[in-house]
Amino acid sequence: MQACRTGDEICLPDSNLPRVVVIGGGFAGISLVKKLKNKPVQVVVLDKNNFHQFQPLLYQVATSGIEPDSIVFPLRKLFKRYKNVVFRMAIVNEIQSEENTIITDIGAVEYDYLVIATGSDTNFFGLKDVQQHSVGMKTIQEALDIRSLILQNLEKAVVTCDEAERNALTNFAIIGGGPAGVETAGAMAEFKKYILPKDYPELDASMMSIYLIEAGDELLKAMSDKSSENAIKFLSKMGVEIQLNTVVQSYDGLYIKTDKEVLLQARTVIWTAGVKGNIPTGIRKENIARGNRILVDSYCRIKGHKNIYAIGDIAAMVSDHYPSGHPMVAQVAIQQGKQLANNILLQLQGKERKAFTYKDKGSLATIGKRKAVADLGKLRFGGYFAWLLWSVVHLLSISGFRNKLLVAMNWAWSYFTYDKGNRLIIRKYSRKKILEYEEH
Repeated sequence: MQACRTGDEICLPDSNLPRVVVIGGGFAGISLVKKLKNKPVQVVVLDKNNFHQFQPLLYQVATSGIEPDSIVFPLRKLFKRYKNVVFRMAIVNEIQSEENTIITDIGAVEYDYLVIATGSDTNFFGLKDVQQHSVGMKTIQEALDIRSLILQNLEKAVVTCDEAERNALTNFAIIGGGPAGVETAGAMAEFKKYILPKDYPELDASMMSIYLIEAGDELLKAMSDKSSENAIKFLSKMGVEIQLNTVVQSYDGLYIKTDKEVLLQARTVIWTAGVKGNIPTGIRKENIARGNRILVDSYCRIKGHKNIYAIGDIAAMVSDHYPSGHPMVAQVAIQQGKQLANNILLQLQGKERKAFTYKDKGSLATIGKRKAVADLGKLRFGGYFAWLLWSVVHLLSISGFRNKLLVAMNWAWSYFTYDKGNRLIIRKYSRKKILEYEEH
């Protein structure tokens, strides 16, 4: 029986068990909660959304490859058989570590153990004009914004009589040559080849240009040189114009200015060039590392705190092997979540905890249909087999049987018909509305 507490506290079930509060329902938070299922602790999960989103496939939502409900999963449905887990949709305003209390927009909650798993957000590196006129791709909402923007600009291109404006509307720039940028560029190239001639016969496909701009001297920097070379080869063959060693300096909604004084005209700019941690208020400045990440020890504990931990993208576990912290990828988040859950249980039993050791299971990145690159240990390969492996790994990683089935059906349909999902403009993209939403 649920009992509501009085005062300003969040309404939670009464429990005599130690309370573990988890901020964030991403890969790290979900991994930890799964390990604590039906264990002798009360787990309270807080997230501003009521769903978990599978971020590796956001680019497919953005490019109309799959529908958004295929890669989001309700958190309440995920936890419905977890007797010791409580979910509350809330925005965390402040952590009061001395009082072991969190202040949210729906009330306060006390904790015995606090786990910060708030993930990361788009990093525009102080380029305010770029932030104002481009779109990031870290959330399902942003992916849908990109989808609407792409389709809206193509609709405008069909009806405009201004050739220069038509060129700008059919130019698409992706900033950042990491996995997200490479995969988005590949998906856009397939859109140009298979979808544009069908949906927009009034437009010559040759008019559509796709630019992939990277500040460094290679794509997929975190992967091997061979994978980087394969990515460049595949994308170039697909018609993507790759610009390496090119730093974007500004973007006003039409002109992209770079350090090479190259001016590109594009009405659609997708920013995938960097991420930064989402740090709640209440974390001391001395515990914040480069990239807005929280410094933690080998047990994922925030330095100077006995019962506050950080895992996933938000955590910077600095070591000789990882001087800037572990890479901000799902596998790190999942492994840290599992290890921390085990350590909390060991601590409650009075047993010695185990330090976290990351086991790199390799990296995969897809570049359109039947093309991908893979780094698995000492193996480096690309092409069809890498794409098949990428498909299986991602399909198995999606939460929920229904979601797996939907994605598999979408992929199968696309594979045999060369068609993608429904290209509907349900919610029109408006930069003004987005800015107003962000302000509030």
